[in-house]
Amino acid sequence: MEGSLEGLGALPFWGITLGAFVLFYFLGSVLKFPLWLRVLIALLVGGFVGYLFGDVAASVKPVGDGFVKLIRMLIIPLIFTTIVAGVISLGDPKRLGSLGVRTILLYLCTTVFAVGLGVLAGLIVKPGVNVDYAAADVSAQSDLTSRLETAAAASQSQTAADKLLDIIPANPIEAMADGNILPIIFFSILFGIGIIAAKEGEGPVGKVMESAAEAVLKITHFVMLLAPYGVYALMAWVMGTLGLGVLDNLAKLAVALYIACAVHILFVYGGLIRVVVGLPLIRFFSGILDAMSTAYSTASSSATLPVTISNVNKNLGVEKSVAGAVLPIGATVNMDGTSLYIGLVALFAAQAVGLDLGTAEYLAIGIAAVGVSIGAAGIPSASLFLAVGVLTTIGVSEADAILIIALIFPFDRLLDMMRTMTNVTGDAAVATTVAKWEGALDEEIFRRAEKE
Repeated sequence: MEGSLEGLGALPFWGITLGAFVLFYFLGSVLKFPLWLRVLIALLVGGFVGYLFGDVAASVKPVGDGFVKLIRMLIIPLIFTTIVAGVISLGDPKRLGSLGVRTILLYLCTTVFAVGLGVLAGLIVKPGVNVDYAAADVSAQSDLTSRLETAAAASQSQTAADKLLDIIPANPIEAMADGNILPIIFFSILFGIGIIAAKEGEGPVGKVMESAAEAVLKITHFVMLLAPYGVYALMAWVMGTLGLGVLDNLAKLAVALYIACAVHILFVYGGLIRVVVGLPLIRFFSGILDAMSTAYSTASSSATLPVTISNVNKNLGVEKSVAGAVLPIGATVNMDGTSLYIGLVALFAAQAVGLDLGTAEYLAIGIAAVGVSIGAAGIPSASLFLAVGVLTTIGVSEADAILIIALIFPFDRLLDMMRTMTNVTGDAAVATTVAKWEGALDEEIFRRAEKE
């Protein structure tokens, strides 16, 4: 569906955009609105303007791309400096092992809940009933097939042992240049342990790493001041190019995903914060609103990582040692939103083709979806490849599976935004929980809003 004012051209659109940018500056510098509220306003205004002007709104996308590139610029320096500084501040490598075990177990537990919610949402909403998946766009089918072939080739060319060995970087500098996060995490942990073993934690090397981590976090703060402008541009582009017409055939799928993700955020992550560690829930969510809104607009957990680390440390009181160790791992392996989505899409496909699923099929869905969170991070188009794979596992033919995924594919950006926000919220919840257990949470900072 095209925007109703698209025919007016680019000039009125840019006039409104300039007015919106002036508004965002005024809200921040004069009225002192908190950043999360300015970002939320930008999200709503950008979506509305993009819907009104249609494809014309795509002309503002470079502003959003520039914002995302600024954040991505910080990912590798932030991961390296915060993990190294965090390991140094832990002091004892044994404590790092305890922290790592707790982190991985929590991520796996939340993923299991996510898969269950995705399947349950599919059973309740029934998004695939009466869907004409044969109407999938031909270009989308071609693009998807190409992606699947690339993913399959990557998967078949590597054994499980090869994938594990890839975590060890042959050249750490090259890994940093390529943006390979898991090898960087591995090297950063080893480097931090090496500094401790050399008794340089309190020496010049240790102090340089701690200062570097502080400097990168400060740069993150500066970049986040541009968030309202970047978020406005990204939302205008998304709504301008997709509009609301894409919801016609997939509205139930979107509703099911958004509701299931919201339930997962409120009850699973909320349960960790309120029930497991006994902290105020509203304060937790208010503390990470910047990260949640950035995740929603960028649809990238990795791109949001600098913001997440800053929010969790500055607003929630999680020590940098824990935030720097837990959150980069989460941005790489925690894919609750995607796991939930795989479960939901499996039900969507089964309903679309008229399959009756039994216990064995539900178990297959669960195992495959959980596998997303631990094995697919390094494979291009991994979620698409796994989605087709799990559909064929439960009895959907490969041809029908490709048609179904191709039907969803053009619409996936709006779904991915919610999935990413779920992932990032989970990263923050796990980091806070682990910090509480490790005695690395400053509750005075966490609860300070209650005293104001």
